[in-house]
Amino acid sequence: MVRPYTRKDYIRKIPASKIVQYDMGNLSEDFPLEISLAVKDHTHLTHNSLEAARIASNRYLQRTTGKLGYRLKIRVYPHHIVRENPMATGAGADRVQSGMRGAFGKAVSSEALVRKNQKVITAYVNVKDFESAKTALYRAAMKLPVSCKLVVDKGHDLVQF
Repeated sequence: MVRPYTRKDYIRKIPASKIVQYDMGNLSEDFPLEISLAVKDHTHLTHNSLEAARIASNRYLQRTTGKLGYRLKIRVYPHHIVRENPMATGAGADRVQSGMRGAFGKAVSSEALVRKNQKVITAYVNVKDFESAKTALYRAAMKLPVSCKLVVDKGHDLVQF
């Protein structure tokens, strides 16, 4: 696993994370069922892909269970800063740049470093909305660049697969 680069002292401008919310839905109710989306391999998840997964799953759950019928939680935070050394192209580019000399790079985005079997998104729902939560998390998995699996954390005795 790569050591996360979080040193903000040396980087002037760090792009802001696109993730708007980490907790959505009904935050006050205690739901009997808890389903999580876990990744199958070590990977890096960009803030862009996490936001796309959040939007896809949140919109589906809101449409099927209502505004107060669920709770959705993003469980990882993109803290790893990704840098890039932009290379000039076109005519005369060889006179403009110095190649890899002093190639610290500019910050372009941030990523969450995720371990194997780590839970990324968790949905809390009632028993009658089990299929909706499964579909919502499946839609979120389509937005992530790694294969995922569903894990029932709480209430697995209440549902039949």
